[in-house]
Amino acid sequence: MSTSLADAFAKFGATLESPVHGRSAIADDGALVLSCSIPRFRRPGPGVLRYEDLLSRDPPDKKNTALLGEHLALARDGELPVRMVVVALALEGKTRRNIYARPDLVGRLTMFDGDHFVVDLRVSSSSHSSP
Repeated sequence: MSTSLADAFAKFGATLESPVHGRSAIADDGALVLSCSIPRFRRPGPGVLRYEDLLSRDPPDKKNTALLGEHLALARDGELPVRMVVVALALEGKTRRNIYARPDLVGRLTMFDGDHFVVDLRVSSSSHSSP
């Protein structure tokens, strides 16, 4: 069921600094919680879901982008687990986007060069077939 961005992050014990436009937060358990857009997901192999994005994708949002960069560096350096909040454009209804916390997806940051980042998630056999 779709929820607000802040509520989806809260399901993982994380609080966004910007509850409407935030891109990341560190949860109470130390995991990185990441807002992810559907078109940036790929399936590179069986049982793996990959999320790939660029910090520079949203240059006007300097505050949230800088915070995401800090969180990605923490995840890389501390080998933190990564949790996903999936954001999809709404096709119907009054909302512009549908937002879902995905507790069935847990991953690791496999690459971060200061702009480009990659998160690989292991998909359990009981999880949904789409992000």
